Amino acid sequence: MKAHRMNPPPSIAKADFIEGMAKGMAVLESFDTERQRLNATLAAQRAGLTRAAARRHLLTLAHLGYLETDGRYFWLAPKVLRFSGSYLASARLPRAVQPALNRLAAYTGDSFSVAVLEGDAVVIVARSAVTASDASRQGWLSSSLGHPLRQAQDVRWTAHGLHLGARLPAHATSTGRVLLANLPSAELSAWLKGRLLPRLTPYTVTDHKGMRRILSEVRQQDWCLASEEHELGVHAVAVPLRNMAGQTVAALNAVVSTARLQAGVVQAELLPLLQSTALELRPAL
Repeated sequence: MKAHRMNPPPSIAKADFIEGMAKGMAVLESFDTERQRLNATLAAQRAGLTRAAARRHLLTLAHLGYLETDGRYFWLAPKVLRFSGSYLASARLPRAVQPALNRLAAYTGDSFSVAVLEGDAVVIVARSAVTASDASRQGWLSSSLGHPLRQAQDVRWTAHGLHLGARLPAHATSTGRVLLANLPSAELSAWLKGRLLPRLTPYTVTDHKGMRRILSEVRQQDWCLASEEHELGVHAVAVPLRNMAGQTVAALNAVVSTARLQAGVVQAELLPLLQSTALELRPAL
């Protein structure tokens, strides 16, 4: 089994590097769910710039339509969705996995997604978007999974605040742990070095020794179950998605409620479905 290597930024000559663009992107990336509105002082702190420089970048981004402002605070404008929309429309991975995610959701009634590793987080690049009743109306009475469709069951959305493009902490999620477990040893050590693992719930593993032990288990069994470490009451099981060269390019997961977990559906139903779907998708990745 070959491990996926995080692609490092391409090398660039100093003369070709546009520092102003890098600073502007740093300001734009300063906005997130924790800080949805920033003034010049907050943006400067988050982007590592002087207040004067941050202010100029904020005003420029607002002039270009990527930010909105009330004269003091700034926030993201809808125009920034052009980037995510273009990626989702043109990137191979989301287009390849979307039909399979919809079939899985239609069959089980659970929520499915695909995520990739990006820095300290996983980014959701595809999500299931079909209910069983929708699929039944469209005549999807069976799928490539080889099972009859459950026509009376709608998708249960058990996790909150998840959407395309959402960033979730890699250390506390099933997808993140699958992707981290498939990193080469040196890259995993570099990822962990000096990194704080925030406690999100009482069950979040935050020590490096415990995390290494978990990732070793995930690597051996080739799947991961994370229970209430990112959000109370939510459990998720994930498997790696590999291409024909054996490289792990993403992770596929299902989110289930406590009741579904206790009913034994993860090992009995969801894990086999995820694994068979991963094999089905391999030629397309």
